[in-house]
Amino acid sequence: MADPWLALEFGADPAERIAQVGAAHEAFLTAGTTSDRVRDVVRRSWERSALLDPEATAPVDLADDALESYRAAHPLARVLPLFRDLLGGIAQDGAQLMAVCDAYGRLLWVEGHPGVLRHAERMNFVPGARWDETHAGTNAPGTALAVDHSVQIFATEHFVRPVQRWTCAAAPIHDPSGRLLGAVDITGGDHLANPQSLALVRATARAAEAFLASAAPVEPDVIQVTALGRDEAELRVGGRRIRLGRRHSELLVLLLDHPEGRTGEQLGLDLYGDDRLHPVTLRAELSRLRRALGPELLDSRPYRLRGTVRADFRTVTELLERGDPAGALQAYPGPLLPGSDAPGVARLRRLVDGQLRAAVLAAADPALLAAWTSTPAGADDLTAWQALARALPPGAPRRPLAAARIRQLSQEYGLPRATSLQRR
Repeated sequence: MADPWLALEFGADPAERIAQVGAAHEAFLTAGTTSDRVRDVVRRSWERSALLDPEATAPVDLADDALESYRAAHPLARVLPLFRDLLGGIAQDGAQLMAVCDAYGRLLWVEGHPGVLRHAERMNFVPGARWDETHAGTNAPGTALAVDHSVQIFATEHFVRPVQRWTCAAAPIHDPSGRLLGAVDITGGDHLANPQSLALVRATARAAEAFLASAAPVEPDVIQVTALGRDEAELRVGGRRIRLGRRHSELLVLLLDHPEGRTGEQLGLDLYGDDRLHPVTLRAELSRLRRALGPELLDSRPYRLRGTVRADFRTVTELLERGDPAGALQAYPGPLLPGSDAPGVARLRRLVDGQLRAAVLAAADPALLAAWTSTPAGADDLTAWQALARALPPGAPRRPLAAARIRQLSQEYGLPRATSLQRR
């Protein structure tokens, strides 16, 4: 297939495709197997959705005044007239809907023909409902957010059966800094399984991003740092994208952790961890880091970063402070500079992972626990696997996998078998 994000190959029979994928869906639910007739993007989404009841209905998070206040303050509210200009006409005139959701899959606006809206209400495709994969399974807006790419989901490709009469196409939308804001979607019948519907939402998303970029105020010296789940940090500033080496990545993270600044002696202890501070080597590393960042971005005496700094590991801790473990886990691709043994970085890595783990365990949400145990930090977390097994209902497809992992970890840790799984 020329475009793997399209649901149907040219000339394919929609009815035959619905039957083929429907049979594969039933096989996945009963045996956990997938056919090569299922697209990779759909297969991976089904695997992420496996905790869900296939008859589930998307929950409604926000309603009435709370919904109105939330979407009025959302950045995509500024782009709503553009969405209506580009998609509103075909939604009103045809048998489809236009929908806009936030980065968590929460529908903000759902508009279109009144008759189609009434049908959509039966599956809770309404403003305020959560249509991310965790809560609604495979669907175009939720999957577009999960993979950060435009995608079309056709009929029986949906994980939840009540949604399988629909076809949808969605594309993610980002703010000028690259942060995911949400997605725009068109939802309707099988007639949407064509290249034009996917091209339309892609173009609409790009137009929205261009509008937001043109309206954004100029923000000088904004530094954006990505350091989670990678051994070498990436830095974006002033339109430049800079990939740092390991030592410079460690220095940058240490400076980010101490915005008030650090002396050379403090940085040396954080970096080398003993009384042999290697001052000459440290000064040379800082000099090279200043050249990489630009002299205007790094102060000395004390050493500190200038300007506005945004770092992915800070985003995780800020979301946890706001009581949003789901958002924090979504923003967490892996441990902070996992290959670093610098004492200061290792302490910060344990702090971020520990805070996130504690919040996930306290929530006792099977979706969050499953996501945590899928991370490098959570893969060997026996306590989290036990919590996941307790949180899952007895018939859940994931529960035998959790029980097997508990037995395996208990054996590796030399624990008695009786402690490996506390039954309900």
